[in-house]
Amino acid sequence: MPRASIVVPAFNASATIEETLSSLQSQTFRDFEVIVVNDGSTDHTVDIIQPFLKDSRFHVVNQPNRGLAGARNTGIAEAAGYYIGFCDSDDLWVADKLARHILHLDLSPDVGLSYAGSILIDGEGQPLGLKQSPRLHAITAAEVFKRNPVGNGSVAIFRRAALMDIAYTPQKDRPRQWFFDETFRQSEDIECWLRLALTTDWEIEGIRGHLTKYRIAGGGLSANTNKQLASWNRMVEKLRPLSPAFFAKHEPAARAYQLRYLARRAVSAGDELKAKKYTHEFLKASFSPLFEEPLKTLTTLAATACLSWTGYDPMRFAAMLRRGAIKPRQQKQT
Repeated sequence: MPRASIVVPAFNASATIEETLSSLQSQTFRDFEVIVVNDGSTDHTVDIIQPFLKDSRFHVVNQPNRGLAGARNTGIAEAAGYYIGFCDSDDLWVADKLARHILHLDLSPDVGLSYAGSILIDGEGQPLGLKQSPRLHAITAAEVFKRNPVGNGSVAIFRRAALMDIAYTPQKDRPRQWFFDETFRQSEDIECWLRLALTTDWEIEGIRGHLTKYRIAGGGLSANTNKQLASWNRMVEKLRPLSPAFFAKHEPAARAYQLRYLARRAVSAGDELKAKKYTHEFLKASFSPLFEEPLKTLTTLAATACLSWTGYDPMRFAAMLRRGAIKPRQQKQT
């Protein structure tokens, strides 16, 4: 029986999954299995997976498309490991990620979810010069709700017992267990982390380092921000009955943080209208981000202003200044 299982959901991932699986095969901790869940792919994903199956630690499960949450749930059901991690089919793990999380969990019996920071990469796998460097300790449910320190789904390594404590079986899907809510196509990660924090005594704790390479593809920086906000709102409505007092106290600040995050995504995508909209809304929701994270909040406001004044996001504007390539902004037609 392997010490750890790594679940890789894959839907039409032919462009990236070979690099993903290679990064897992290169882990310095060797006692693991990889469960690739082919979630109804219609491209060449299955063909690219085949050579990895020569490694006895790699397995594939085929299923009709159920979405990311459904693929993860299938992978968990198939997993034999004491620890269970997730890596999406377009992301990468650095070589010592699994080893470091295994050590962390072995030495910290109260921790149910271990995580670390991420390096952001582009569609070609090149670093964007950006990192997710979250808070690592004293992670309360409020911290999860407001700032989501875990960050993304390719970061998390769970203790199996912690996942079992949040499992449930919807009436319509018996006897299948859900760990991630399959009705969500976005916000399924934060819904899972927050449900763990609100309903169990397991601790959520991070370790130092940037151990995941998280891919931001082409149009992904601003794609579907409206849908993402709607999904976040639905997550709040779903979980509110678990602790009405908790949500009454923390929801305004958490909403402000979520809107600030969407504003930053809009800036990165050069979407001036959305950036200004989300900036206005997060300031209206709560001033907590300004008081609790003044630098990041002021940077968001400055970036939105830069986009409005120049037509470029700040990083691109600075790069163009260095090259002497700034051109006058075209006036909008009226």
